[in-house]
Amino acid sequence: MELKSNKIDDLNIALSLEIKEADYADDMKKKLSAYRRNADIKGFRKGMAPASLIKRIYGTSARSEAVNDIISKSLQEYIEKNDLNIIGEPLPSEDRKEINWETDVDFEFDFDIALSPKIDLEVSEDDSVTYYNVTVDDEAKSQMRNALLRQFGRLENAEEVGEDDFFTADFEQGETKVEGTYVAMRSISEEGKKEIAGKKTGESMDVDVVKWFENETDRASMLKLSKEELQGMAPVFKMTIKEIKHFVPADPTQETFDKIFGQGVVNNEEQFDAKVEERLRNEYDQERDYRFMLDVKEYLINKAAISLPEKFLKRWIYYANDGKFSMEDIEKEFDLFLKDYRWQMIRGYFMHKFDLKIEKEDLMDTAMKFASYRFAMYGIENAPQEQLRPVAEHILSDERERSRIIERVEDDKCIGAIKERISLKTEDISIGKLRELNG
Repeated sequence: MELKSNKIDDLNIALSLEIKEADYADDMKKKLSAYRRNADIKGFRKGMAPASLIKRIYGTSARSEAVNDIISKSLQEYIEKNDLNIIGEPLPSEDRKEINWETDVDFEFDFDIALSPKIDLEVSEDDSVTYYNVTVDDEAKSQMRNALLRQFGRLENAEEVGEDDFFTADFEQGETKVEGTYVAMRSISEEGKKEIAGKKTGESMDVDVVKWFENETDRASMLKLSKEELQGMAPVFKMTIKEIKHFVPADPTQETFDKIFGQGVVNNEEQFDAKVEERLRNEYDQERDYRFMLDVKEYLINKAAISLPEKFLKRWIYYANDGKFSMEDIEKEFDLFLKDYRWQMIRGYFMHKFDLKIEKEDLMDTAMKFASYRFAMYGIENAPQEQLRPVAEHILSDERERSRIIERVEDDKCIGAIKERISLKTEDISIGKLRELNG
């Protein structure tokens, strides 16, 4: 067996591996013996079939297994002996020779190996990244205040249809009658809103449902008809308003404060306004920190200027995903992949350089934040720890979610350590402009 290497450049090595029959003959015999022991062939007792028959049936498989064992061992020894930090794994060369396992006895294999480039990167006060200061203005506070009160609002009877109201109505056309249909003003087209505005309970009017309700699925569901049935009918229905409901935001009372923030946390409007500002500040800080993270990544990626074996990486992505993505798909997303891959290398470098460790508590804290966010999506604010923890544990039990959280923790630790060592260019910015930057 002979292995030859050819260093193409600083990042690419070509290997040629020649394997003669004598190199794998003994191993092939052992594999054939194993096949014979386990072979259950008609006309022979188990394990007693002639060796010549076993070789004829299983010789090709035994040969390929023995040769592949040599390939795997030789490549691993070469990598370890030369202390190589490789990307992915060795790939068969694109111009490799065709192999006939049934007839060939001597083989030559060509492989490509890509090396992970070394990183030598320092950060100090000479490095500077913008750190935004977002102002909490009165308009934003007013909007959040109103949003919180609306979240715990109620419906009251109204005399006439208003802009944000809801109403129930009967729809009639010939023998078809749909009673008590629930209609939200927000689901009606602008033309329909103008026609219905100011109408009172008991009033009837002709309605073109196609013009009023532009979504065909919603239109059919509202009228309790299939799409096919609806298409076979005229669009104009007689609509009679049965009941009108007007949405009223909650009053800023102790009961409302307790619902929003928890029992006794807020006791008056002054504390309510302070909590609103605190929530906005937390929200803005998260968006500011997200922007800072993106800017730090961009800055360090540019500063490190890491060269990568791009041609090899495209092939490696293809093979690693078992061809699930075409080369055209890979090409489209390749720039984003390179950016993310470079950041992973930089992050790993600084995690080692600064001796940053991930503890179980770090993962649980982040998983608890994920769980809290999920509760908030369903309108459950300030969920207690005893509710959050089981959800967090479930999140961490999922392999994909756990990997995502580990990456998040590594990002946070790495960015935090870098933030302590560089200069921050503070800059005032509006939340609108910041959100434009964050996309």
